[in-house]
Amino acid sequence: MNHPEIILFIARADNGVIGDGDTIPWRLPEDQRRFKRMTMGKPMIMGRKTFDSLPGMLPGRRHIVLTRDKDWEGDGADVASSVENALKMANAPHIVVIGGAEIYNAFLDKADRIELTEVHSNPKGDIKMPAFDETVWEEITREDHEAVNGKPGYSFVTLKRKIG
Repeated sequence: MNHPEIILFIARADNGVIGDGDTIPWRLPEDQRRFKRMTMGKPMIMGRKTFDSLPGMLPGRRHIVLTRDKDWEGDGADVASSVENALKMANAPHIVVIGGAEIYNAFLDKADRIELTEVHSNPKGDIKMPAFDETVWEEITREDHEAVNGKPGYSFVTLKRKIG
């Protein structure tokens, strides 16, 4: 099999916040629908805290949890002990990485694409992700959405790794 496409799915506020404790400080149903549509049928690699924060198993997707805890078990999840082990387990042409911050950082140098939701607000939060290096990442699509009904504006952005 050729090198699989590794895609990071990240929602990040303008101030870099991606989470607050074990919660996401916004709720954007459009982002959730896009996430479901774009991840369906693909294996998802995530950290234990991200798995624990899910409402349950997300249908139609394999859940691979990367954790240092050798004794951890998650109902319905496959457990990986290293990045390489998680990628071998995924064994698919498109592999999705869904967080959290440590997991994103572990896969950033291997990622081919980032599906980024830029949330146009500055919420409080203790989990942050810096902006992506423009010498490495090129924006290839952007879809902007206005703030409505008390929900912040947001942009769906696709970043692709620059070759060479």
